[in-house]
Amino acid sequence: MPGLAVLDWLRLTRVYQKVDRVSVCHLRQYGLSVAQFDVLARVGRAEGLSQQELADALLVTKGNICQLLDRMEEAGLIVRRQEGRANHLFLTDAGRVLFDDVLPRQEALVGRIFGTLSPAEQSELLALLRRLDRSLD
Repeated sequence: MPGLAVLDWLRLTRVYQKVDRVSVCHLRQYGLSVAQFDVLARVGRAEGLSQQELADALLVTKGNICQLLDRMEEAGLIVRRQEGRANHLFLTDAGRVLFDDVLPRQEALVGRIFGTLSPAEQSELLALLRRLDRSLD
């Protein structure tokens, strides 16, 4: 029988995969990947965010973020504006409409999934995951 830590890891992986699968299917209806949704949500909540700040928040390389932003810019969802030596990111009108539509729906979907836990349990889970996350840095 595997140790408790291995069982925790397997369960965490299984839950992540299930939540991710539901999110991928939901976001696909809007023509978005999970990574594109993450960009849309972050830029929508903090217009003018620099490309580097976004890359740091997403934990991806500059090259990866450039490709992702290129696709979103081609789709007419974001615009990059050069300010000094940095690119700053803004939603287009179409990006804002999509943000206003998809963000509350994704939040509701995830809320239903995590709604099987009480608010206290959700807080406890968040605290435990934060502690585990920080221990890996």
